[in-house]
Amino acid sequence: MNNVVAMETTGAAVHAVHAVQSRTELDGIEYTDVVIVGSGFGGLAAAKQLAKSGVNYVLISSTREHLFQPLLYQVATGVLGADEIAPPIARILRRHENGQTRQGTVIGIDPDAAVLTYRTDEGVRRIRYGSLIAATGASQSYFGRDDFAEKTYSLKTIDDAKLLRAQIERVFTEAAKADERTRERLLSFVVVGAGATGVEVAGQLTELAKRHYHQKVSVTLVEGAGAVLPPFGGGLSEYAKKSLSEGGVDVLLDTFVTDIEPGLVTVEDKSGEVRTIAAETVVWSAGVQAGGFAKLLAEATGAETDRAGRLLINPDLTVGGYADIYAIGDMTSLNGYPGQSPVAMQEGRHAADIIRRKIAPGTPFVYWDKGSMAVISRFSAVAKLNERITFRGVIAWFMWLAVHLFYLVGFRNRFAAVASWLVAFIGTARPGFAEVERREERTEERTPIAA
Repeated sequence: MNNVVAMETTGAAVHAVHAVQSRTELDGIEYTDVVIVGSGFGGLAAAKQLAKSGVNYVLISSTREHLFQPLLYQVATGVLGADEIAPPIARILRRHENGQTRQGTVIGIDPDAAVLTYRTDEGVRRIRYGSLIAATGASQSYFGRDDFAEKTYSLKTIDDAKLLRAQIERVFTEAAKADERTRERLLSFVVVGAGATGVEVAGQLTELAKRHYHQKVSVTLVEGAGAVLPPFGGGLSEYAKKSLSEGGVDVLLDTFVTDIEPGLVTVEDKSGEVRTIAAETVVWSAGVQAGGFAKLLAEATGAETDRAGRLLINPDLTVGGYADIYAIGDMTSLNGYPGQSPVAMQEGRHAADIIRRKIAPGTPFVYWDKGSMAVISRFSAVAKLNERITFRGVIAWFMWLAVHLFYLVGFRNRFAAVASWLVAFIGTARPGFAEVERREERTEERTPIAA
């Protein structure tokens, strides 16, 4: 006979949460106190918080690595090697005796029975949980033009960064041997979206052309809003636009991409003027949408979603009417909080604290905004601590380095990142490109030569 535990949840009806240890013995389904789905900043923060109280958890991730997503653009532009921002999850959580990590993809959930179904290389498995924390992030959105996905490069996964890096290295290498007309075609880039990722990519492309390849490049940054880095606003946005322009980036504001064809991007500004821009390489960094697990949760729990598919969660981070299901990070929408790693980490700790009873069930989550920052180019960045305290230029750039170095997981990764930054920013080399060359050399050494 099942015991039923009722817990208060904010803004939703209460559903029964089953104490399932006896059923685990009957039907053979594995049980754990907490299942965490996702290995991003929020998922890892929740795991570390649960470990403080010795709460048993199983973390399920579709990848073996934790991805430090804010530095993907540095992998794409050769500043860092891929391994430096993607340490193995098992290594990060190796000291958690109460935790286990599994590689798999969630394919189903029964919220009333508190059972999750996921697929692994060995087959389909089921696991029953006392509490669930969903932290699977978001993917790229193309605003209804899904065909753009095949025509552009995005930066959401480590594979995305490697693909863009290969493309960048290809066009610069071919351009060095080409005639002037071909060189101009090859070295034409369009970056869509002037958020942090778009600005950082555009700035690094011009740095790469000047300091590493010593070639002239065309970089156009297209933004639908009326400012670069819209969340910063005011003087910081103006500084970012000026810095990019002085670095050689053509910045188009209040402008939308209407079509993309091989070698050509069509844009339209708010006055209705249409123009085309040459583009051998198009980087898409505009908009996000929640992934498949958010849709699964919404359908299973009856939770509402916004236009981007993000879960409209309750103030205490619970989903729908279920007091044992929490959702955090980019897959959710709450109080207009930004889709940034600090939000996900704080939400992960909040959900874990409710589960381990450090705070009462139903306690609303309140985000502590410690500020935002973005790199524009070498020795140029913007940082906003609050409405009155802002930094720009070299000071903000060093602040950015310090913060990102602090959040890089593991001493080995911090040491490697510092070495790579010194080489790329003080010198002119690009360690990320050297990483590719070393791997190609090792592959050639292992490949037998046909007689």
